[in-house]
Formats: sequence, C-alpha cells, structure tokens
Amino acid sequence: QVQPVESGGGLVQAGGSLRLSCAASRSIFSGNPMGWYRQAPGKQRELVASISSGGSSTTYVDSVKGRFTFSRDNARNTVYLHMNSLKPEDTAVYYCNIGPPYVPSRGSWGQGTQVTVSS
Repeated sequence: QVQPVESGGGLVQAGGSLRLSCAASRSIFSGNPMGWYRQAPGKQRELVASISSGGSSTTYVDSVKGRFTFSRDNARNTVYLHMNSLKPEDTAVYYCNIGPPYVPSRGSWGQGTQVTVSS
C-alpha cells in the first residue's frame, strides 16, 4: 500500500489562506470516503473534515466550519482542503486518509504537510 502524499502547507499569517492537496493510492481513495486529519504539537491526531465517496457530502469539526472547504477529484485520486481565515490554533501537521466510518490503518499514514499560522 502506498501512503498518501500531502502538500501545500507552509507558514502564513493569521487571517491568511492555504490550499492543501493530497494524492492517495487507489486502494485508499477509490470508492471511499476521505478525511483530512491534523495533529498539533502535544495533541492527538484529530479528524478535521470528511467527504463522501462522490464528493457531494462534507462534514467539518466545529472549529473549522465556514473557514475550510473539502473537495475531491476522483479522476486524479486527489483531495483538497481550502483553508481560509486561518488562526494560530490551526497550526498542525495535516494528513489525508480514508474517512469515517472507516479507520485508517496504522501503516497507511503519509508524512503530512506542516501548516504554521503566526499571530
């Protein structure tokens, strides 16, 4: 199994925007719901957003609702996370993987992409 490859992170000032991308293998992506997860320093990894297999349904954790938008391109096995109005508390390493109701396996995580929001 090939791990997902996340990109697009960086350092941004509060209020700024970033677009994350993640290319996943067909074994993870094809026909499955997907999720964006993040892990802040000293905290457990958490699910930030999820998207249905067809892309028509999305869910978000309350802290990012109205600021983040999750989309997917099934032809490219790629998902995106558009992040606007970024806050310092959004600072974390962001990962994509299979989404609920499925649980990503331990060995399926990619390296993630670092997002740092300065105040």
